[in-house]
Amino acid sequence: MTLDAHGAPKGSIAMLVAMRGALGLLVGTLRDLAPIALIICFFQFAVLRQPVDDLAGIALGFVFVMLGLAIFVRGLEMALFPLGEALAGAFARKGSLFWLLSFAFALGFGTTVAEPALIAVGGEAAAIMAAAGVIAAGQDSESGYALALRYTVAVSVGASLVLGVVRILKGWPIHRLIIAGYVVVMALTPFAPSEIVGIAFDSGGVTTSTITVPLVTALGVGLASVIKGRSPMVDGFGLIAFASVMPIIFVLIFGMLTVP
Repeated sequence: MTLDAHGAPKGSIAMLVAMRGALGLLVGTLRDLAPIALIICFFQFAVLRQPVDDLAGIALGFVFVMLGLAIFVRGLEMALFPLGEALAGAFARKGSLFWLLSFAFALGFGTTVAEPALIAVGGEAAAIMAAAGVIAAGQDSESGYALALRYTVAVSVGASLVLGVVRILKGWPIHRLIIAGYVVVMALTPFAPSEIVGIAFDSGGVTTSTITVPLVTALGVGLASVIKGRSPMVDGFGLIAFASVMPIIFVLIFGMLTVP
């Protein structure tokens, strides 16, 4: 048995450190969730003054949420952030603009297609469109519309990351590009079908969720860290802003082309 300097087994020390880290992560997650739980309890018991049905089930679900969030955050720290930064740095050092931009587009497209929030919004939008008679009713029609909407948003996020990477390389000021993007949004909105406007604006929000944000942030920070003259703090952030405004533009155009 291998002992450390204090005569304790090294395996037990490593296990103790891991347990302390896990406990700290759970405590931090509980602290983050505490305000939500307090608000719900206040309105349930102090304002509505109604008993809670299946309190045991709700408490168990809250524990599951806490555990899930803790594991998710730890997974981000161990895998997605380091992986995104390492890949961005490797492509930058490779010196190939084509492959760097291709990686940025593929990353934006792939993470957005897999985004659970976008899948949910796309399916709901298709169902509402069918109910309103904008598209033909039926499972095939709704599935096709939802898929087309998802791919439109995915392409827009890929294009936004390409633009964001070029901005980092060139050192362009972010506020000018964001202002220009929203000017385009305001110009397109009056000409887009009213049925698609709300969906378009929501699409800009649902793309920046659990899967997309960590990898996109890691891409920007990793790229700015290895490029001479770029600051990770000043230039590394801002890609999420592009990923929020570009889907609005693309979905407005999508609506103008597809909605009669």
